[in-house]
Amino acid sequence: MLQGKTVILGVSGGIAVYKAVELLRLLTKAGATVHVIMTKNAQEFVTPLTFQTLSGNPVHTDLFSLFQEREIGHISLAERADLFILAPATANLVGKIAHGLADDLLTTSVMATKAAVLVAPAMNTNMYENPFYQQNEKMLVQQGYHLLEPVAGELACGWEGKGKLPAPETILAAAEAVLTPKDLFGCNLLVTAGPTREEIDPVRYLTNYSSGKMGFAIAAAAGQRGATVTLVSGPANLSVPVGVKCVPVFSAEQMRTAVLEHYPEADVVIKAAAVADYRPVHRLENKIKKNSDELTLKLEKNPDILAELGAQKGGRVLIGFAAETERLLVHAAEKLQKKNLDMIVANDVTSEGAGFDVDTNIVRFLFRDGRVKELDLMSKEQVAHQLLNQVVVLWRAKQP
Repeated sequence: MLQGKTVILGVSGGIAVYKAVELLRLLTKAGATVHVIMTKNAQEFVTPLTFQTLSGNPVHTDLFSLFQEREIGHISLAERADLFILAPATANLVGKIAHGLADDLLTTSVMATKAAVLVAPAMNTNMYENPFYQQNEKMLVQQGYHLLEPVAGELACGWEGKGKLPAPETILAAAEAVLTPKDLFGCNLLVTAGPTREEIDPVRYLTNYSSGKMGFAIAAAAGQRGATVTLVSGPANLSVPVGVKCVPVFSAEQMRTAVLEHYPEADVVIKAAAVADYRPVHRLENKIKKNSDELTLKLEKNPDILAELGAQKGGRVLIGFAAETERLLVHAAEKLQKKNLDMIVANDVTSEGAGFDVDTNIVRFLFRDGRVKELDLMSKEQVAHQLLNQVVVLWRAKQP
């Protein structure tokens, strides 16, 4: 969502300025063109040269300078912006903007812009809790500013409490959400992700190579697009997307229980998890010892969660995934019909750049009417948004 966008990063004076440097790196990596405005106090913590080197653009500090030698700086920056991000935003900066004061380049540019403004405050916890400051925050929200609350923890001043600037990754996700159309607002979306683990004994289990990256990408993208998202995930070493409710599970049976619990309120269900088809008949209480040359494990079928959901689908949109190693379209089409799906996402996990534990994917969308849409190699985040474009159409078609 940031590719090709122009972002103005406003940096005010506080120890958290160092996080703004990393945020700038993430913004440029995401494809945004970033122009940095620094207040005088911000320059006491990090030099403009640092931001200029990472952004590839001059850093703006002076209200009376000309941009590109012919445009008034604050007007030019305000007009070209798709998004303003104020990080860190001090109590002083928040107060001035809330009361319409514009006495430097940053506040003047914010006053002059019609772009969305994302405010990420950072300050001492007593300052944050001050009623005057809290009133200023409310005034910004009432005027349509987007506010990202600080997090609690140990502050640079030694105090414990709320006031830390959120992680740069969190601010990046919030920026993407601000710029993303809210075409799934009002939709309750249930996503499954990751592998399941079926225990053999206290130290061993059966599982697969799924990392959960595809399901987490779908959950993050759906949240950005305004959906209320519940993510049921097997073991995955991934950060839960901002604003997403995550229900961690371990086994296929636990995943089934969690999915059925949240199924009644779901409008759309996307089953991206790689659920184990089989589990040991008996889970041994003690570790199996290496006493013989061979070991036989007796397995039984796990419940078919997707088929169970399809049997009671009602007016919901139900989407599955088919990770195959042969006859991709044949197996995916069979699964689509057999499990009463509205759509299935098929991918050949043997293809380079696709499948498990990579950041990209190559997929095909199969629909009930026989249509097939083939996508090129792209990031899993891009696949997620392509998928959700189809979800929007299917969901709206089922609304009364």
